[in-house]
Amino acid sequence: MNEMEILDGKKVASALDEKMTDRVANLKKQNITPGLAVILVGDNKASSIYVRNKKRRAEKLGINFQLIHFDASVTENELLEKIDQLNHDDSIDGFIVQLPLPDHIDEDKVIDAIDSKKDVDGFAPNNVGSLWIGEPHTLPATASGILMMLDFYNVDLDGKNVVIIGRSNIVGKPVAAMMLAKNATVTITHSHTKNLSEIAKRADVLVVAIGQAKFVNKDFVKDGAVVVDVGMDHDENGKLCGDVDFDNVKDTVSMISPVPGGVGPMTITALVDQVITLAEGRANG
Repeated sequence: MNEMEILDGKKVASALDEKMTDRVANLKKQNITPGLAVILVGDNKASSIYVRNKKRRAEKLGINFQLIHFDASVTENELLEKIDQLNHDDSIDGFIVQLPLPDHIDEDKVIDAIDSKKDVDGFAPNNVGSLWIGEPHTLPATASGILMMLDFYNVDLDGKNVVIIGRSNIVGKPVAAMMLAKNATVTITHSHTKNLSEIAKRADVLVVAIGQAKFVNKDFVKDGAVVVDVGMDHDENGKLCGDVDFDNVKDTVSMISPVPGGVGPMTITALVDQVITLAEGRANG
């Protein structure tokens, strides 16, 4: 039986917060305050919680946080005008438009309008392309947070078999690109993959991001694997859980990220880290 270690996102976030606070203090000595803006449209409950958590974290670190909240009835043009203003606002190093947006607004058009140098979600097409050619400018926060967490726990990815379950633009694809950059051998699987559990069982590192509660059990996990659970689901009792059946796999894995308290805190850590990095770029002219 393995001695299992928890990949504790809260612990990593707290350790990295100390370093980031020092970096912000350093910038302020140069009269530069990192600036992060978030555009929120409507009153989606989950989005509002995400934004509140980002605000709390940014302000704790001394980052200038701006929330721009529009009614759900905002026109696409009004939203694009605000994005253009932020693109030209020198006090804002990075900004995001919180998705999803109302149906009458074209999400692709909105993402395309964000200056790629300020796109701290890393979703702009040329940032996606830069990531895949190994010259990233900004990185999708969840994927970046996963890599930061694995690095903190000294998980060596060089030459390792990494299997990713899920091919979303937010997690699956960027995680694959970032793992490749670390010299891992990467397999991306998804809902059409045949023999999914067999493929997953070959993984030294298994990243699960499919949005199905407790989908992955020990049939998917080889002895001693490192498992990263990106899911945010609810079980039959309405309790928050991940895509991995934690209790079922815990005696098989060597390391696993819990839900909650694993990847979640790391997403915001990666976001604010990126804003600070952009502000450092501004400081260096």
